[in-house]
Formats: sequence, C-alpha cells, structure tokens
Amino acid sequence: MPDPVIITRPLAQAGALAEQVRALGREAVLLPLLDIAPLDDQGPLKAALAGMHDCAMVAFVSPNAIDAAFAHITVWPTWVTLAVLGEGSRAALERHGINNNTATIVSPRDPTRSDSENLLETLDLAALAGQKVLIVRGESGRELMADGLRAAGVSVATVPAYRRSVPLLTAALAQQLRTLLQGENDWIITSSEALRGLVALVAQLGEPALVEKMQQQHVIVPHARIAETASSLGLVRLTLCGSGDERLLAALQSRA
Repeated sequence: MPDPVIITRPLAQAGALAEQVRALGREAVLLPLLDIAPLDDQGPLKAALAGMHDCAMVAFVSPNAIDAAFAHITVWPTWVTLAVLGEGSRAALERHGINNNTATIVSPRDPTRSDSENLLETLDLAALAGQKVLIVRGESGRELMADGLRAAGVSVATVPAYRRSVPLLTAALAQQLRTLLQGENDWIITSSEALRGLVALVAQLGEPALVEKMQQQHVIVPHARIAETASSLGLVRLTLCGSGDERLLAALQSRA
C-alpha cells in the first residue's frame, strides 16, 4: 500500500491539495505546521492598500498575503503590476478573479527557485527605478526583496498582513507525530519555517530515535531554499519538484 501523504500547509490552504492527493488513490493526512492569524489592527494594511493606486507594482510574498489583502480589495487597479513568488500565489490570485487576462502578473522564471532572489532577477529593475512598490508580507520575514529593490532606486513600502506561528506541542499533536513516525510517509513541505518547526516539535518529544526517524522520512519540497533547509536539518530523502500543486502531485505519482 502506498505511503500516506502528510500535507503540512496551513489548514485553510490544505483542503484542495488533499482532495487531489486522494484522487490519486493516496491517503492524505493534514498536519498544519503554521497557524495563520489576521493582525489585530487592520488599519496599516487598509491604509497601504488605499495608496496602492500610486504604485507601479505590489508584491505579495505568499498566498496568505494575497488572501489577507484581498479581504480589503474590491477592484484591482489594472495599471498596477502584481508580483508573486510561485504558482501557489498565482492560484490564490485566481481565486480572487486575478489572472493574466485581467492583470499583469510577474513571478520567478525558475519554478524551483520561487523566492525573492529569483524574483529580483526576473524583474525589470531599471524600469522600476524611481517608482513606488508596495510589499505585502507576514508580520516577520526576510528583507531581501525590499533591500534589493531599494538598491535599484525603487521607493519601497512594506506592510504586514498576517501573523504566522508554529503550533504548540499539545498532547494530541505529540501523539499524532509519534504515530506518523512509526511508518514511512511522503511529507509535502512548502515552507522552510514550517520544516524547522516540524523538526523542533519532534525534538520536543524527547526521544532521539524519533528525530532520526524524521530525518529518514521522504520530503517533497517545491523550492531549492526549502531543500537547503531540509539538508541542514539532517533530512536525507528529498525530492525538489518546483512550484505549483501540479508538480507536487507529479512527484507523488512518480513514487507510486
């Protein structure tokens, strides 16, 4: 029988992928490793979005940023370019009625490097020089995109749209992890932060043998940066598939 597939996305984003996994005849297990919560004060986000009409581009660092922002957006200004990091964000835009037919969307050329570095390489920075760009992101995160744009002469503003955190190790979560680590699984990991949180949670169980079992699990990741994180944490069975659910599913099918 095929190994179970562990989906570690935030719960709100896991359902569609779980359905597609089950359609392949695989068991899908939901194990959200990041809790996503709205910020208590929505004022700064609303104010930033109210001024986006003066921007040449708005960059969203994740599907969560898109969902949080579009809770306050009714009509997208067609002259403002959208920048995203991967296919998951393009799918999130599609859910809000934004696609290549209704807006200009840019994303990294290399689907295995859906990160800020590759987005900066893809953008026409010379054309953006002297113009305004808004970055919508989580409450914490890397400054690389903003720093790279500013170095090119772009006027950059950033605004937090949501808060993310690793779940606490409850008795129920500890039991679920112990049960999962008794067997072989395919783990879909779409965030370096989530992966670090997973390994930390397993370590909190206080059983070194479980840490070793986690390091032997098969992990499917969409980005090279997550693969680097996995290697640094001692995980040795990695599949780097590229951005987008289609590539994740293809990686699963190749193991069937």
